[in-house]
This record gives sequence, C-alpha cells and structure tokens, in this order.
Amino acid sequence: MAGSNTLVFNDQNFEDSVLNSDVPVLVDFWAEWCGPCKALAPVIDELAEQYAGRVKVGKVNTDANSKVSVRFQVSAIPTCILFHKGEIVEKIVGLRSKKDFQVVLDRLAKS
Repeated sequence: MAGSNTLVFNDQNFEDSVLNSDVPVLVDFWAEWCGPCKALAPVIDELAEQYAGRVKVGKVNTDANSKVSVRFQVSAIPTCILFHKGEIVEKIVGLRSKKDFQVVLDRLAKS
C-alpha cells in the first residue's frame, strides 16, 4: 500500500529515517482496516512523487508499530505529521485534500 517514492517507516527505523533526516519528512500514520486511510493513500503517493528529493514522504502502520504511534500521541487515524530537524512542524488529523498538504509542504520544501 505504497507508491514507488513512498517510504515505509517503523519502530526500528523511525529515529534514523525521520527524526535524523536532513530534509522535512511527512509521515502518514495509518492502518489496513481504516477506510479514510485507504482514501488518503493515493494523495500520499502523489505527494511523495511531487516532492521527491525535497521532502521524504512515508507511512507508519499503527497496528504493527505501536511504539512510535504512542510516542507521537497518534490517537486517531489517518494522522499525518510533518517533521523537520527532529521536531513536529504540523499535525494533520483526518482525511484532507492534496492542496492542504501542499500548502504545508511548500513552506519547508526546497525547490
């Protein structure tokens, strides 16, 4: 359930891949059984393609990676969190439009 530019984050690689990243990282917290998560998946894949090389875009399956989900207080899904330099820049909860994400990503993405 991920496009070719969409990364997969988990409890084991989250620190290195997300928190220690040199570029901003958009993380989609989702679960297989979540209908809105499935509806958001194509948008996440499109963003991963559009911002390739400027922003990392990836997904965390909350069912399989409860440690990182609890750490960042993900209590509803889909929840997307934008990290930059190890800090939370934006937290977007629920099904949102591609434009909503683009506005946030354009503030941090280097062209």
